[in-house]
This record gives sequence, structure tokens and C-alpha cells, in this order.
Amino acid sequence: MSSKKDSERTGKPKGGFSRRGFLGGAGLATGALGTGLLVQEAEAAPPPAKVVGPGPVPITLNLNGKSVNLTVEPRVTLSDALRNFLDMTGAKRVCNRGTCGACTVIMNGKTVYSCSVLAIDAQGKTIETIEAIGGPENLDPVSAAFWNHDAQQCGYCTPGFVMACKGLLSENPHPTLDDLKKGLGGNLCRCGTYMGVKEAVMEAANHMKGTGGKSNG
Repeated sequence: MSSKKDSERTGKPKGGFSRRGFLGGAGLATGALGTGLLVQEAEAAPPPAKVVGPGPVPITLNLNGKSVNLTVEPRVTLSDALRNFLDMTGAKRVCNRGTCGACTVIMNGKTVYSCSVLAIDAQGKTIETIEAIGGPENLDPVSAAFWNHDAQQCGYCTPGFVMACKGLLSENPHPTLDDLKKGLGGNLCRCGTYMGVKEAVMEAANHMKGTGGKSNG
């Protein structure tokens, strides 16, 4: 009687077979099998694909009146070259699709989205960024007008707007409201400061009219 009770209490049948031992052995076997499969899969994995394409090349940019040398891959945009290689962070990289205008610069006298121009294609052209149009002690009339009319809030779109406004006023020193809407239609402001921008451009136009159309840039 006592041996029967002992076997029931321990879970071991009289023949020496243990359910616990069976489950433990099955688990070890499964783990070993799984490990073997993982090792086989790792050994069978193909090698990483070889990178194909042109490497970095030296280029020269005419930036803010100076000749600048740098080495970039041909796929690097002018926006990324300015920010990541030359520490010119005024032009913002926002949409990176030529839509918002935050990366606007002036190239050969025309406003362009720097995210839509390859740096290698900008060689031989004059490039002007917001860093070239005066600092806090000597603000460009457009920058000063933006300040006066609170035409900026978060500031991400502001450098692009300032450069777009400079480009507009250089082509049309006396814009009408319709000219303004058309000339700045490629720049977006998520903060909605369009009324301030309008007043700023008009003030800058009047200021430049009194100085013969000259600005600091």
C-alpha cells in the first residue's frame, strides 16, 4: 500500500517512466533541433549585395561670393550639401520634395528649391543663402521687415520666405498684392503668417525704393 501511494505522490510509475523526464527530454531535443536549423539558415544566408554606384567626387561651389571646395556623392542635393557638409543651416530641409519652399536659395539671380538641385549641378553658378544677407547688427531690409511685422513664428519657413521675397523684389521692386501672391506661391507657412509676410514685403519694397532699390544682400 505504501509503495502505491509513494508512486502516485511522486508521479513516477513502477516501471521507472517519468512524465516530467519525458517532457524535459523532449524540450532539450526540440531546442537542439531548432538551434541546428538556425545555424543552417545563418550559414545558407546569401552575402550582402555589393554597393554599385559612383563614389564621392570633388566639386567647387560659388557660395555667397566665395569659392568653396567639398567632396560629395553625385546624388547629394544642394540643400544637403549646404547643411551637412558646409554647416549652412539657414535653408531648412522640410518636405525635401520641392513643395514647401523652406530650402529656398538664390542661384544665378533666381530663387530655387535647393532640395531639388544636385550639388554637382550647381557648380559654375552663383549661390546666395540667407547667411549672406546680414546679421543681427546689420539686417537686410527684408529680414528687418519680417521682424517688424511678426512675419515669423516657429521660424522653419522664414529663411526660405526671406530669400523668396528678396528674389521677388529683385525682379519686381514695386509688386502689387497679386504679384506678391504669385511670387510667393511656392512657399508655405504652417503657422499661417501670410498677412505678416505681405506687410513685410511691402515695407521692404518701400524701404528699397527710398534707397534706390539697394539691399544688404
